[in-house]
Amino acid sequence: MRPQSYAELYAEPHHDGSPLYVSTQTPALGDRVRVRVRVPRQFGTVVAVYARSNPDREPRFSVARLFGTVDDAQWWEAEVLVENPVHGYRFLLTLGDGGHAWLNASGVHSIETLDSEDFKLVTYAPPPEWARSTVMYQVFPDRFGRSAAADEREAPAWAIPADWSDDVDRDQPGRSHQFFGGDLDGVIEHLDHLIRLGVTLLYLTPVFPGASNHRYDAASFTEVDPLLGGNEALVRLVGAAHARGLRVIGDLTTNHSGDRHEWFRAAHRTPKAPESAFYYWLDDEQQDYASWLGARSLPKFNWASAELRRRFIEGPDSVVAHWLEPPYSLDGWRIDVANMTGRMLGDDLNAEVRQTIRRTMIDVNPDTILLGESTNDAASDFQGDAWHGAMTYTHFTRPLWGWLSKPNSPSSFFGLPYGTIPQYTGPQFFEAHRRFAAGFPWRTRLATMNALDTHDTPRFRTHALGGAVPVAFGLSVTLPGIPVVFAGDEFGLMGDDGEHSRTPMPWASTGEPAVAETIDLYAALIHLRTGHPALNGGSMRWLHVDDDVLVFVRETADESVLVLAARASGAVSLPAGTLAGAVAATRLIGDAELIGTAAGIRLEAPGPSFTAWALPGVLVPVG
Repeated sequence: MRPQSYAELYAEPHHDGSPLYVSTQTPALGDRVRVRVRVPRQFGTVVAVYARSNPDREPRFSVARLFGTVDDAQWWEAEVLVENPVHGYRFLLTLGDGGHAWLNASGVHSIETLDSEDFKLVTYAPPPEWARSTVMYQVFPDRFGRSAAADEREAPAWAIPADWSDDVDRDQPGRSHQFFGGDLDGVIEHLDHLIRLGVTLLYLTPVFPGASNHRYDAASFTEVDPLLGGNEALVRLVGAAHARGLRVIGDLTTNHSGDRHEWFRAAHRTPKAPESAFYYWLDDEQQDYASWLGARSLPKFNWASAELRRRFIEGPDSVVAHWLEPPYSLDGWRIDVANMTGRMLGDDLNAEVRQTIRRTMIDVNPDTILLGESTNDAASDFQGDAWHGAMTYTHFTRPLWGWLSKPNSPSSFFGLPYGTIPQYTGPQFFEAHRRFAAGFPWRTRLATMNALDTHDTPRFRTHALGGAVPVAFGLSVTLPGIPVVFAGDEFGLMGDDGEHSRTPMPWASTGEPAVAETIDLYAALIHLRTGHPALNGGSMRWLHVDDDVLVFVRETADESVLVLAARASGAVSLPAGTLAGAVAATRLIGDAELIGTAAGIRLEAPGPSFTAWALPGVLVPVG
């Protein structure tokens, strides 16, 4: 087995869950699925390949056959019998020198590997077909758009009213109570902006009434906040979005409610109330209670309660179902604090809760998406039994910041006590990305969010290297996963933490040259994503990584897209046979050069650069 070289990743054997390598994207128990491995000539001589499964935790090997050689790469194929709902497998390669190599989702290894990093076939109901081609736009309703109707509404007692042009208050109580008065009709007024960008999915943070500007402290789940225009405004917004070809998802807090919620008020200090079982009480009088990270305004749900499940997540009369039904017709949910939901001391009901939510959604409308927030190592909860994808920061966001941020930048850095943003080399970005992505089944990876930032984080641009924004968002749209635009990123907004990043949208600046240029950049990259099938479910093969340059290719049978992302100038040489038709590649975006040489091709980046080229599809031998 040849030593791993980041500069020669093109020489590694490859497999992933895409159609090039797996015969079906929707396997069922009892199916026999064909799985393939591509072995480049540069890896060395391979004399045998085995697919190693682990049904019922007992290893089983099936012999692969060599069924062809194309472009200096051997293709091997084995058959796997699917015997578990999440069926893991990896490959054992026997080498010509008598050695062995293991291939799993985290790469090529000279020693035996972990089951948790196996490739996975998942038999649960699949995500909606549209998930893999989604581009998400996240809106924080108080700060996106304010209609004329908002002027007629009286601010609530908790609110500290602000003008749209005021600075965001970073200190309490303004941090949570500063109120700009954005509403859902204000979102409708700017839907054409989303169409200009080319996004396909609008994600609204909570729209239920609360006692804060973020509304994660819900006082009810049965009505849209009148400050946002009420139920009819949501009907108008979803209808207008659907008419433009946009889907819309909402945001639910299944870990907690607000302390003003009707269920909590009925139970607080009232042990005999039916809602008493909905929460965790710390004394017999039900005076004290468990809450999210000790925040008294966010009492924690106890999902052992059958009545809580009935009202909130289970069946046609539940909250989950209600807002997916007409006339509201939301296209799915993002679940807040999904990782903590159902977990408290010795209780762990997380799987039951998430699976119940998804069953309810399937019964109402199977063509809906379910995303869960789990901002650290999310893989164990995201094996395809309910969540379609994760809102997480480990596999993309944090490594990206490490690679593309200015040195010694002070930052809260997603809650990690570093003090400054860690500095990553290209290989460190690659290793972090591959390590955390390896735990996800392929289809989960395709529906997991690739966010530069969100409403809970600083803005990426605040600490970005010069020229890094196109590189960062280019990676968001070309790596497997759902690209995310947090409203205002395309205007060049900055912010030092989550609350500071929730700046009201500066609509008056749209015509300014710098802003218009940034909007055009985002639109071009989004259209790159939506215009190329290879970027929406195609295979993902790394070719080269060094300190400053990353190169990979997304591949299907019909087309391929070669991607170069560079934070500084650099050059990369790839040998002949690495990419079919590379010398005839068409540049789609960017300024790097692709030059044919006697030995193969050479890619040259003049400085920070994101460049993509269209190539022919992959020719797979017919066995």
